[in-house]
Amino acid sequence: MYFKQFFDKKLAQTSYMVACQKTKEAIIIDPKRVLDEYEKVAAEEGFNITHATETHIHADFASGLRDAAKHFGAKLYVSDEGDDNWKYQSVPEDTVFLKENDVINVGNIELKVMHTPGHTPESMSFILTDHGGGSKEPMGIFTGDFLFVGDIGRPDLLEEAAKMKGTTEEGANAMYDSLNKLSDYADFLQVWPGHGAGSACGKSLGAVPLSTLGYERQNNWAFNFDSKDEFIKELTNDQPEPPSYFAQMKKVNKTGLPEFKVKEVELESSKKLTGQIFDLRRKEAFKKGFVKGSINVPYNDKFLQFAGWYINYDEPMTIIGNPDDSTSLQKDLASIGFDNLELIISEEQASQYFDASYENISPEEFVELYEDKKVLDVRSAAEYKDGNLSTAAHIHFGQLDNKDIPFNQNDTIFVHCQSGVRSAIAMSVLKARGFENVINVEKGYAGIKAAMK
Repeated sequence: MYFKQFFDKKLAQTSYMVACQKTKEAIIIDPKRVLDEYEKVAAEEGFNITHATETHIHADFASGLRDAAKHFGAKLYVSDEGDDNWKYQSVPEDTVFLKENDVINVGNIELKVMHTPGHTPESMSFILTDHGGGSKEPMGIFTGDFLFVGDIGRPDLLEEAAKMKGTTEEGANAMYDSLNKLSDYADFLQVWPGHGAGSACGKSLGAVPLSTLGYERQNNWAFNFDSKDEFIKELTNDQPEPPSYFAQMKKVNKTGLPEFKVKEVELESSKKLTGQIFDLRRKEAFKKGFVKGSINVPYNDKFLQFAGWYINYDEPMTIIGNPDDSTSLQKDLASIGFDNLELIISEEQASQYFDASYENISPEEFVELYEDKKVLDVRSAAEYKDGNLSTAAHIHFGQLDNKDIPFNQNDTIFVHCQSGVRSAIAMSVLKARGFENVINVEKGYAGIKAAMK
């Protein structure tokens, strides 16, 4: 048997390839939309990608399931569990719809279906047995967003992202029952999760890429509750705010997207900038001059997690950044279902349009004057709960474009996050909404607390 784990650090998402080395058949599990890595590995190892499946309809990235059918000719295997609200649509006629205890055979490898609802009603896990290796005991389980290293999947995304009322409590109850299904399996069973640290699909995911069931029984908080009520209370408390793009992912992963292909993006333009504008420069350069209305999200490993809060899927996008990044940008945006990148212009070209800037203030200066000033804390709810300035209003940085700001547009507002990264993004959003007198507190709450000592 061949086993390969793929980790996309920009989305904290994990997918897998498993192949039978005798028959050269391979399956990809929870594939992302850009298939380059799977194709490269299969070619290097001499495998044919003949099967593709996923553990559930994802909320945090665009699925590559249908692309795998088109590009590789892979046969698709999808969940037929759960209610009618979350059934796969627009899949090939030969797609196999799976129920509890069904089996996917990939050469001499067996993947047995375990229905593990909780994160979503249709969620499945796959228990792998390597018959080609002579084993009759399962080796491991692909858990998707059911069981992580150190955590379990959150049950509230259907309610928070898809606005399906009442599904949080239903999901939490189902998650408790799903965990009990694991009691039939040995401690040595390997756990292959769908996400790692940095994902918003749980609140305390570990950074280790895989685990064992025995280790999780000893160390994962979810196995340490005898009371179902106490388990549900813990599971549903203090989950991180889900980025707004999650709602779009639940929709398109259910109904399907066009097959992704890199295109030619316009790189030179003298026309008026239209659509949504994302400025990918570092915050130090952005604050000195920018296009009012643009959103400043630097192009780094956090780009998708931050930009996903603000993308409008109904508008084309203009990027201010490096034109050489066109292909990588298209692939990154495609991974959260956005294909309408229209224009990339360099900083030198874009500077003619710059009509705004903002000021920074050091934490030491801020501490001297903040008590009678208007302060906006843009950290997460959990961070705010852990400690805050009593005079500060709180709005998560990703919700600033659609929530009421408790200040007048002509007020002077001091903005801070934890370390200064998210508040810089918040500055661009507030400026876009017409708040002209905003001042960014450098080094954030951490810097403020240090200055107070």
